[in-house]
Amino acid sequence: MEQVIEDIYRQHSRRILATLIRLLGDFDRAEEALHDAFAAAARTWPVDGMPNNPVAWLVSTGRFKTIDHLRRRARFNASLQHIEDGLYPGGTETEIGDMEPIEDDMLRLIFICCHPALPADAQTAMALREVCGLTTEEIARAFLVPAPTVAQRIVRAKNRIKTEKIPYEVPVGAELPERLDRVLHVIYLVFNEGYSASSGNTIVRADLTAEAIRLARLLATLLPHPDVAGLLSLLLLQESRRAARQDVDGALVLLADQDRSRWDRSKISEGLSLLASAMRAPEIGIYTVQAAIAAEHAKTSRSEETDWRRIAFYYDLLIAAHPSDIAELNRAVAIAMSEGPKKGLELVDAIIGKGELTTYHLAHSARADFLRRLGRRDEAIEAYETALSFCRQEPERVFLLRRIEELVASL
Repeated sequence: MEQVIEDIYRQHSRRILATLIRLLGDFDRAEEALHDAFAAAARTWPVDGMPNNPVAWLVSTGRFKTIDHLRRRARFNASLQHIEDGLYPGGTETEIGDMEPIEDDMLRLIFICCHPALPADAQTAMALREVCGLTTEEIARAFLVPAPTVAQRIVRAKNRIKTEKIPYEVPVGAELPERLDRVLHVIYLVFNEGYSASSGNTIVRADLTAEAIRLARLLATLLPHPDVAGLLSLLLLQESRRAARQDVDGALVLLADQDRSRWDRSKISEGLSLLASAMRAPEIGIYTVQAAIAAEHAKTSRSEETDWRRIAFYYDLLIAAHPSDIAELNRAVAIAMSEGPKKGLELVDAIIGKGELTTYHLAHSARADFLRRLGRRDEAIEAYETALSFCRQEPERVFLLRRIEELVASL
């Protein structure tokens, strides 16, 4: 039962939190309710059995635990009575139980995290914390800032939401497209954290990739837009490769070595169709360009058939529209595949030399691969060891260690 509860927490805790925020009207109160609900589940489910609808049970339990806390406190503070009253729809204690459907509150949560009243850096930190469930330390590592700075941003954002009474809702009318870019960015970040987890024992968090795709589909129904279609296309094309990204032992399998018969053809077909639609727009968005890159891989049955020059061209477009050291690194890999590892090494050394990707393990891993292909084995081992020192995902660490062992054995 303990494992079942852990699995439910991993797969559904963010959606439960999103609903509790709507019901309780407060981020901190909802987070406390979430923990209380799972603690109650750990105590009662092994004895009474798991309810038919565990997610609804957890929402109901968290909500009523909060009401009980408020009642006890209200005996000493009459000003809390209006809060307690507001937790009952229509003033009645309605059981949620197995009957009340859990509304889709994740999109509401993303929109409130992306509200223009919040600073951009706070929006992203809030989204990664509340939507992805990343810790403050994980967010800090991702953005190369101290953990206390991230914590302060999140606290200030929550306080602003409370003091300015920012509504917990998906905007309508003109406000919806105005906030589209930030919302797309958050869904993109959710997917990326699922597709390549920043730390832990697994490469993929399928719960996050599935949630990001679901949210992108929902957004597409609310706001049909080429950028939404481009993002959904990108997510589907990337997700189509998930089953081939690990071997039977859970180790990372590089794109060139993947068994492409295991790629999900239905996701590829849908992704290519969405891409064709998005490419007909007067202006091509950054997610559409990235989807076009993913499509170049999806359209080939063998890695040798990949048009790396075309991929490098798409990266040129992406960098012109949205400059990024990560995009430059990916472009360097594409150029190395078409022009050779020497050219790739020159580009990666220049990128690392700029300073932004000094602690980014994939930059050092790419550099190590170019050195390996050039036959400079001692330097390659050193570069792989540098990559290993910055890597926090166990399957990637295993891959890097294997590369080092292979090179040492060949000396």
